[in-house]
Amino acid sequence: MSATPQNLLVSQKAVVDNFLAVQGTIFSSFEKLVDLNLKATKAALDDVAQKSQDATELKDAQELLALTSAWVRPEQAVSYGKDVYEILTGMQGELSKLAEAQLSQNQDRVAEVVEQIARNAPTGSEGAVAILKSSLATANNAYESATKAARQAASAAESNFTAATNATLKAAADVTKAAKPVTAKRTSAN
Repeated sequence: MSATPQNLLVSQKAVVDNFLAVQGTIFSSFEKLVDLNLKATKAALDDVAQKSQDATELKDAQELLALTSAWVRPEQAVSYGKDVYEILTGMQGELSKLAEAQLSQNQDRVAEVVEQIARNAPTGSEGAVAILKSSLATANNAYESATKAARQAASAAESNFTAATNATLKAAADVTKAAKPVTAKRTSAN
């Protein structure tokens, strides 16, 4: 592989294409976050309007207590957090794929350069070429091991996040269940 103008143009086009793909991925994720926030804001405003209307119809303190206990809904916050997490992990996954593809192309180019060096190496430099090839293979193996470890860590983090989300939702449901009988007793006592 020699540094011809055509090869340079191909390399530059690949860099620009990769940059545009990264930019598109980031912008798409940003759009999703904006859309999620607009929907969450609209839902919150609608909820506040409904709660305000309900508050104007209260007759006593027990109804106020029942109404305020109904306002607390941690599952909405957990759901929002989960949606944000999914958007960000999706973006991270796409960026990882793009980076891996770019790295693979670079590895192929380096391997091609090493092969060209091996073909054009003077007699007696076979040992140096073998060391160069061995170093390249070692670097590629190290990268693949690091990539595999990163994927396993991401998978473990996702499992932990899912477990934490489910535990939070269960705890919120338990608190809501526990609060309803107390509120019902107070309301029926009056």
